[in-house]
Amino acid sequence: MGKRNTTWDSKKIEQWIKEGRGQGEGKEYKPWLTIQDFPSMGRVTRVFGWTTQRIHHFFSDTQLKYFYLLDWEEKVIDIREHYPLIDLEVVLNDTTDLKIDKFEDKKTKEPYIITTTFLITLLDSDGKKSFAARSIKYASELSRRSTIEKLEIERRYWEAQGINWGIVTNKDINTVRAKNIEWIHSVMGFGSDNSFSEDELADLLYALLYRFIDSQKSIKNIISGFERDYTLDAGMGLFLFKRLIAEKRISLDMDRPININQTCKSIYIPEVNGKEVNEGVKVFG
Repeated sequence: MGKRNTTWDSKKIEQWIKEGRGQGEGKEYKPWLTIQDFPSMGRVTRVFGWTTQRIHHFFSDTQLKYFYLLDWEEKVIDIREHYPLIDLEVVLNDTTDLKIDKFEDKKTKEPYIITTTFLITLLDSDGKKSFAARSIKYASELSRRSTIEKLEIERRYWEAQGINWGIVTNKDINTVRAKNIEWIHSVMGFGSDNSFSEDELADLLYALLYRFIDSQKSIKNIISGFERDYTLDAGMGLFLFKRLIAEKRISLDMDRPININQTCKSIYIPEVNGKEVNEGVKVFG
């Protein structure tokens, strides 16, 4: 395998722009940074997004957890990670006091392209779009001068465009909620289950859903009984249960750990009870 080229210069910027990085929306968006760009970044993740129907790239657990919160929210219609501020000096007429020259390659003296962790598109009940930009950091990073200076550049950039910007740290994230979403997240990915046709899967989901109505049994017992009655492979019942949650055909308190040993009293079924559960957007602070 050839050695990864880590040189940062004008040619690489031109190349990345030509590749479409930092451009597009939804499924067509390409993040400015990917996990393949760096030889070692510790814990990194690639995950398929429900909202965008594409692969996302993350460089920390905090970024990943915040992504799960975004991907769960129905009002979020696009999530663009590692969004580049390519037009920084155009948007900000005066950057003399921002110390942008500190963020450059030591060898080539080429300025790095500053990025914001997330640019989020929201759609309200009236069909109106709005945007929010969020910089994800560990709380311990906020005492570093270089971090503070970079965040100030981001703040001014988004303020100049009238876009809501904020900092989110690991202390701000609802970890229980993020873990619950992570637990069910894989069931909505492409090719998550090829054992059944779409019609067969729909029938199984419907059949399992109605087993929870007015039942006094535990969730686990219902799942086990369903697998036995339908001669399903072990684990398929749990997959279907997760799928029902992911499709929001079953509502649980996502701010408490999901426990399948609980009885069905912890479950709310919107399509049976006749109304939706509106939790509201909880992730923007």
